[in-house]
Amino acid sequence: MKNTFVAISSAGPNRDPSKSTREQPLWDEHAVFIDELVVEGFVLMGGPFVDEGGSMLIVNADDEIKVREKLKSDPWMKHGILKLESVKRWQIFIDVRN
Repeated sequence: MKNTFVAISSAGPNRDPSKSTREQPLWDEHAVFIDELVVEGFVLMGGPFVDEGGSMLIVNADDEIKVREKLKSDPWMKHGILKLESVKRWQIFIDVRN
């Protein structure tokens, strides 16, 4: 059974604070990676934190280990643009989209 998780990332050591999200190194590769995770149903929602350089993803996975394994392959994680800070299982009580 799949569970919902929140994955929080901060700006990694190789993020350029003078550039916007889409101007960061390896943006195209990162975008393709995330788009693939959306298509396979892993990423449900996500996006950057404004003015912080980090991000949050809402994902669907069996367990925390699978979340961490999957996100390790993100080009931004591999190259230090983002740093995964936490993965927490999330029980949704309120969702006005449904």
